[in-house]
Amino acid sequence: MAMGLRPTKRNETRLKIMDVHVEFRQSEVEGRSPAPSQEKNMSDLHSTVSSVLADRYTANAARVRELAEPLTSTQFWQKPFAYGNSFGHLVLHLTGNLNYYIGAQIAKTGYVRDRPREFNDPNPPSKDEALQRFNEAVDMVLKTIRAQSLEDWSAEYSGVGTPAKTRLEIAVICAAHMQHHIGQMIYLNYEWARQRQSI
Repeated sequence: MAMGLRPTKRNETRLKIMDVHVEFRQSEVEGRSPAPSQEKNMSDLHSTVSSVLADRYTANAARVRELAEPLTSTQFWQKPFAYGNSFGHLVLHLTGNLNYYIGAQIAKTGYVRDRPREFNDPNPPSKDEALQRFNEAVDMVLKTIRAQSLEDWSAEYSGVGTPAKTRLEIAVICAAHMQHHIGQMIYLNYEWARQRQSI
């Protein structure tokens, strides 16, 4: 077992994936064609990566919609606290984040981001329209994930404001970014529910 990894089933799987990747790259360095078993393992790895990412984005999007559902249009756009952001502006932010980092930079959609407006748009869209734009951004991400080959995931990547160096890295970062803001959305919902109960 590698240093720092406890002997769990998940870590054993990680080590197998690492071994497969090392074997595959070693065959490339030596100018050998990968063995059929290596090619199958790499194909399995690619399928697993794409499936895990698609499942995570799908689950994140479903959670955002679930949390938005009980909010009125007013609650969606108003902040229950004197600080932070409204639920709606977080939705705009997630939409812009996905459309830029994955849409513009990988899928080449031509999207031009106005990040400050995601947080302070004085005339935001309706709740339904904001959620529809969010759904469309997630659908674009899922389509982009499914379009990536094994080699595409390790392709060089760059984007403003991110340390990501490969497409796989930015896909993971954006999924984690969604979950970060989902945590904030949960807290906003708790406060709106508390205020309703205190009336």
